[in-house]
Amino acid sequence: MKKFKLKTTYQPSGDQPKAIEKLVIGLKENKKHQVLLGATGTGKTFTIANVIQEVQKPTLVIVSNKTLAMQLYVEFQELFPENKVEYYVSHFDFYQPEAYVSAKDLYISKDARRNTDLDMMRISSLNSLITRNDTIVVASVASIYPTQNPDTYSKFFAQFNVGQIIKLKDILLSLIEMGYVRNDVDNEIGSFSVKGDTLIIRPGWTDSKNYRIEFFGNEIENISISDPINNNVFEKLRTLTIYPASAYVSDKDKMKIIIEKIKKELKERVEFFKKEGLIIEADRIEKRTNYDLEMLEEFGVCSGIENYSMYLDFRTPGSTPWTIIDYFGKDFLTIIDESHLTIPQIRGMYNTDRSRKESLVQYGFRLPTAKENRPLNFDEFNSKLNQTIYISATPSDYELELTHNKYAEQIIRPTGLLDPIIEVRKSENQIEDIINEIIIRNKKNEKVFITTLTIKSSEKITDYLQERKIKVAYLHSELKTFERTQILNDLRLGVYDVIVGVNLLREGLDIPEVSLVCILDADKNGFLRNSRSLIQTIGRAARNENGKVIMYADQISSSMQEAIDETYRRRKIQEEYNQKNGITPKTIIKKVNKNTNNYFKEVMLKTKKTKDKNNIIKELKEKMFKASKEMNFEEAARLRDIIFELEVDTNGR
Repeated sequence: MKKFKLKTTYQPSGDQPKAIEKLVIGLKENKKHQVLLGATGTGKTFTIANVIQEVQKPTLVIVSNKTLAMQLYVEFQELFPENKVEYYVSHFDFYQPEAYVSAKDLYISKDARRNTDLDMMRISSLNSLITRNDTIVVASVASIYPTQNPDTYSKFFAQFNVGQIIKLKDILLSLIEMGYVRNDVDNEIGSFSVKGDTLIIRPGWTDSKNYRIEFFGNEIENISISDPINNNVFEKLRTLTIYPASAYVSDKDKMKIIIEKIKKELKERVEFFKKEGLIIEADRIEKRTNYDLEMLEEFGVCSGIENYSMYLDFRTPGSTPWTIIDYFGKDFLTIIDESHLTIPQIRGMYNTDRSRKESLVQYGFRLPTAKENRPLNFDEFNSKLNQTIYISATPSDYELELTHNKYAEQIIRPTGLLDPIIEVRKSENQIEDIINEIIIRNKKNEKVFITTLTIKSSEKITDYLQERKIKVAYLHSELKTFERTQILNDLRLGVYDVIVGVNLLREGLDIPEVSLVCILDADKNGFLRNSRSLIQTIGRAARNENGKVIMYADQISSSMQEAIDETYRRRKIQEEYNQKNGITPKTIIKKVNKNTNNYFKEVMLKTKKTKDKNNIIKELKEKMFKASKEMNFEEAARLRDIIFELEVDTNGR
C-alpha cells in the first residue's frame, strides 16, 4: 500500500503543532467527531495535511462551493505530489439544473453541454478510490448526490496484456459495457475507434492521452500510449488497465432488465396522466422516456441517466442512494470545512432537490422514480461517515455537542495579524460618531463596513451619508450576485469608502482595506447578533493591521460579552506569540480586479445598443466554458452571473 507522503519545506509553527497532536491523538483513540477551531489565515490546510500523513487514511474533504474546493485541491496536490489528490464537484455548479416553473409554464433544461473536464475528474476520483488507498478527494456537496454502487462499478475494469490471445470483437463488447461509444470520426473522451488491426481507446478520465492496442490476428502485439492530437507514440506498455468511461455502467443482461422496468413504469405513468385527462403530460413523458430508452438500448447510456439511478443500482423506492462516500471503504477520514456553513447546506439539500423533482414529475418531464436520484438526507449522510473533523472559526452548537465542547484550536496567523480591537459606544449620536471615524479612515485610504438589523435603517443611513457627501453604497439582498461583487470591487478601487448592509456575514467580504466595522444595535437579540454572528462580523476587520470594531449599544448583552471575551482571548494569544517571535503584523496584500466593472458595463451597453442578447449570451458562455476548462472558476462564476442577468431579462423573469 502506497503511503501518504507530505512534501514541503515548511514545518508546523504557531499553534499548529498542538492542533495536529490533539487531532491525531483523537483519531488514534477512535474518536468519531472532532472540531478544529481555526481562525482565517492560520494555515488550516497545512495542519490537516500533517494529520493525514500521521494517520494514513483515505480522506474526503467537503467544502461549501466549487471555487474553494479548487483552491484546496491545488493546495493538497502541492503538498502530496506522490499521492492521488482528486476533485469531485457537481455538473450544476455553473449550469442551471433541470427544473419546471409551473406558474410561468417555463421548462429549464439541464445544459446539454456538460463540462467534460469535470466529468473526467469525477470518474478519476472513483477510479482512484477503487484502486488506491492513498487518495484525497476534495468535494463540494456533490458528494451527497448519487453515483453507482461501488461494487458494481469496480467490476467494470478490463486488463489487457501484450501477447494475450483475445478477439478484437470481445474487447469492443467489454468497452461498450464500460460505457464507451464507438466513434471513428471525432476524438471524444469515452469513445473508441478501429482502424484495421489497431484499436484506439479514448479514456473517460483524461483527454491528454489515447491508448493504442495493435493486433496480429487474435494476439495483442503492441500496447502504447499516444498523443491525441499528433498520434505519436510516447510510451510502450506491457499491461493496460481500462477504467469505465462514465459513472454509470451496466452489463447487457442487467440493462435489459433495467429497460423493462423503466418501460413498465412509463406505461403506468402514461395511463395515470390519461386517466386524469392530462394529455399533454402523457405525451410529454412518453416521448422523453422513449428517447432515453432508445439511447440505453443502443449505447447503454443516455443524457440524464442519473434519473434512472434507482433501476441502475437495483435499489428499492426510498432506499439510501450510493454516493462517492461509499467508495472510501470503512476506514477513512472526513474533513468538513467551514462547518458552520457546510453542515446547514448539507441539511437543506434534500428538501430543495425534492421540491424541484416533484414539479418535474407532476408535469410529465420525469418519471416518479427520478425522485430517487436525490441527495442523502442528513441522517443518511451521518450514517456513512467514519471519523470526522469539523473546521470553523465559529463552530455551531451541533459540532460542539458532538465533541462535548472540546476542540483543537488554531488562531495564530503567520502574517502576525491580530483579531481587531473592540470598543462599545452608546447609540446616542451614533451616525455622527461614525462619520468622524470614516473621515479618520479616509486619510489613511482605509474602508468601513456598517451593519444594521433592518433594511429600512440601512437605507436611511445610506441616504444620510450620501447627503453628507460620503461615498457610500448599500449592500442588500435584492442585489444580483454580480452587482454585489461590483460594489465590493468598487470599494477596493476607491469608488466607495463605506458599505452599509444588514448581513455582512456572507462569503466574499474579507477585504483587507477594511479597517473598521461598525455594528449598530449590537445589544439586540437574534441571529445576526448572537455571539457566533458577532464573532464572524468582527472578523471582517481582521485582515488589516489597524483593525477595529465599534459596537453601538446601550447595554452589553450576553452575546456581546461572549464575542468580546473570545476576541480578546484570541488577541492576547496572538500578541504574546508575536512578541515572543519578533513578528510585526502586516495588512494582507490582495490584488484588485480593475476590469470587472468596465467589462460588465460594456456588456450591458452592447446589449442595449444591439438588442442581440442571444448572440451575446452565446459569446459569454463560450468564455465561461473556456474559463472553467482552465479551472479558473472565479472568472467562470463572474461570467455566469452576467449570463444569468441577461437570460432573466430575455425570458422576462
